[in-house]
Amino acid sequence: MCQFALAEDLADCSINADSARDITAELIPKDKIASATLITREAGVLCGTAWVDKIFELLGGNVTIKWNFQDGDKLSPEDVICTLEGNARELLTGERSAMNFVQSLSATATLTSLYAEPLVGTNCRLLDTRKTLPGMRFGQKYAVKCGGGTNHRIGLSDAFLIKENHIMACGGIPQALNQAILNHPDKLLEIEVESLDELQQALDGKAQVIMLDNFSLEQMREAKKQRDQHSSKVLLEASGNVSLEAIKSIADTGVDYISVGALTKNVQALDLSMRISIDLK
Repeated sequence: MCQFALAEDLADCSINADSARDITAELIPKDKIASATLITREAGVLCGTAWVDKIFELLGGNVTIKWNFQDGDKLSPEDVICTLEGNARELLTGERSAMNFVQSLSATATLTSLYAEPLVGTNCRLLDTRKTLPGMRFGQKYAVKCGGGTNHRIGLSDAFLIKENHIMACGGIPQALNQAILNHPDKLLEIEVESLDELQQALDGKAQVIMLDNFSLEQMREAKKQRDQHSSKVLLEASGNVSLEAIKSIADTGVDYISVGALTKNVQALDLSMRISIDLK
């Protein structure tokens, strides 16, 4: 991921990126030393330290980073997140790529922490989705964990999530569930339902997790009653336009999970600033 980010700037996909391709940094003598501080302008949750370390490693490893905070730590405005010192060219070349990672991943961790906070003390867990930025799936899901959330499936091969179009193509909920069990009996079996009638079909079809798509609070409470009468081992997941204001009320219905696509989709970069000082002697 870091290698591709540097390639975008340097048109160089080799293992160690060549900072000499940065024609602006080349204006500075190659032996100049610089120092820098990474500061946050707003409160948040830090994530992405390993990505910053990797960026400067790929550029030659001549920049030393001292972290004052670690991934998952809460930040306050004006906190100095880390200090950097080393080759001025490498520091300037890697600055933007490094900040792109830490700003974006910290944004996901910060938003996750806001959604996770109302669930503290409940038996409900916050889940992410596959609505991630292209190429950032693993990073953003790591950021969700740093913010106090839980990862849903990573990709399309590690668990079933049978949705409306799959159900229609298979001919119905029973058919889709039966085929899934035949194909991969060892995989987690989750299915999305849009009504209480479909919920009962999913329960009868041996689904392990049932996603309640855009259910009202009343419907969620009724869904829990139906689930409890059938089997307490089946887990319920609420999904669909979950707002920060509503998440606690949803958790109080008794569902086991709440999935929120906004955690990785609607992110606004944490406001960070890197101040660089170069010895001009």
